[in-house]
Amino acid sequence: MPGCFSAGTTTDDALSNAIEAIECHIEGLMIDGQRVPAPHSVEFHRSNKSFRGGVWALVDVDVSKLSGKARRVNITLPERILVQIDSFAARQGGSRSGLLAHAAMEYVAAHEPR
Repeated sequence: MPGCFSAGTTTDDALSNAIEAIECHIEGLMIDGQRVPAPHSVEFHRSNKSFRGGVWALVDVDVSKLSGKARRVNITLPERILVQIDSFAARQGGSRSGLLAHAAMEYVAAHEPR
């Protein structure tokens, strides 16, 4: 994520710190009204010469807890889609709300005019 940095004394520390850094970075972008960048694959970033020789890892960030308190909303979705959402969220160790928030933020970031 451009502009976001983290480190740790162990790999586990670094990964844990990366999640916290990303959450804080996204929160700051949202508070400032700036666009949250769309995520890219590891292969995309590997092609950047500035990152040559780095160690790569993926972390899960739950964007549903970012930007203030949660607000309950009422939406309607076909039951078969809810089953797929809930099943996927459970396999990932997350929640329906977290998955929907994450998906919505990714969609907005990918479709926002640059």
